[in-house]
Amino acid sequence: MGKSLLEETLNLPLAQHAVEDYRKATGVNACIIDIDGRYYSDSSQQTTCAFCSTLQNRFGLKDTCMHSHLYGSYQAERFGGKYIYFCPIGLVHWASPLFHEEIMIGALIGGPVLMVEYEEYFREEYPSQFQLTEEDSQMLWTQLKEIPFKPPEVVTSLSELLFMLSVYISGLKPAEFMDDRERLTQQSNISAYIHYLKSMGGDESLITGYPLKKERELMKLITLGDKEGSRKLLNELLGHVFVASGGKIDIVKARILELVVLLSRAAMEGGADVEQIFGLNYNYLNQIHKLNTVEDLSFWVSRIMGRFTDLVFDLRDVKHIDVLHKAMDYIKRNYHRKITLKDVAEYVKLSASYFSRLFKTEMAMTFTHYLNRVRIEQSKSLLLNESIPLVDIALLTGFEDQSYFTKVFRKHVGISPGKFRAFRGQIPRNPHIHKE
Repeated sequence: MGKSLLEETLNLPLAQHAVEDYRKATGVNACIIDIDGRYYSDSSQQTTCAFCSTLQNRFGLKDTCMHSHLYGSYQAERFGGKYIYFCPIGLVHWASPLFHEEIMIGALIGGPVLMVEYEEYFREEYPSQFQLTEEDSQMLWTQLKEIPFKPPEVVTSLSELLFMLSVYISGLKPAEFMDDRERLTQQSNISAYIHYLKSMGGDESLITGYPLKKERELMKLITLGDKEGSRKLLNELLGHVFVASGGKIDIVKARILELVVLLSRAAMEGGADVEQIFGLNYNYLNQIHKLNTVEDLSFWVSRIMGRFTDLVFDLRDVKHIDVLHKAMDYIKRNYHRKITLKDVAEYVKLSASYFSRLFKTEMAMTFTHYLNRVRIEQSKSLLLNESIPLVDIALLTGFEDQSYFTKVFRKHVGISPGKFRAFRGQIPRNPHIHKE
């Protein structure tokens, strides 16, 4: 087998030496992989922890560690150069990509560690899955204790350090590298959408008319804390703004200022702290006068939206970030069906009782409250279409009947669905929302 792209382009001895220093300084394992899943660590460093090896050998589990590491690596490339994730047995890792001339050639992988206490992890994860003998339990417990425990804030710092190391090994400047990648991606997406607009059969109104429907959808996604969906819709709105403005920077600035106000209102409706939003708005609005290109304005408003969306559900200190992201994504994709806590728990591979407790602790709301919140936000768009009967809206958003839909809607919004429709949704949301 010939040399991989990583071997041909990376200073491998330098990388291995840097990773070894990371291990010694942090007390946490780390390794190098390429995009085909091959390890490039010193031979003295095992690539699979003894705990995982025992589970594979004694209970016939498949070795899917590398699949998880490759997944984490590509997610890290996608989400800003670092990504924290769980392996198949619930241990925590983090990844940062390695680049050569902006092409990903591999990644640094950190971990495994535990972010919950040993007793909690062992009790929740294993007795329910395996029939453990006393000997098995003792062996696994001994090996588990060899895995470091690190609280969430320490894991975040370890991930940051690994990212800095990956940038150093790749010969890049961190801030410039990440900003350039984000700008290029955004401009590419906006340009693609403008091209799409201009190829829609020549209907000028589709190009120059402002898409209020997309704006409402964007507000809804921010209220739900959906960063990825919000980013896509924002780029589409910016495409409309740029085309309709005819390239006049003052018009672009005015429309973007209007967007910032709408974005902040949506974040506050989603539960973001009002004082934080106002403080950020004050700082942001002082910056816009220094920006004089559509590229800078686009990047600026995208950063603002990302910050506002983070404040809706701030998951930076959450122990089970990956699990909760998966659960929230599952709910957003399936809210219209009859889904239960057990369905979502099975999807994220946790017991129903543990998932319920985890969700309530980390999200500061019950699973049912979050599910109903998603459904109510989706129902608001449908209510603006008067041709859809209320009973159909209830069914389309996953409620069993109109009566229960009305009850939940009034609890979350403060008025009935009928009144919301009558006012065309133009009333302030009730600030006194009770959690279930």
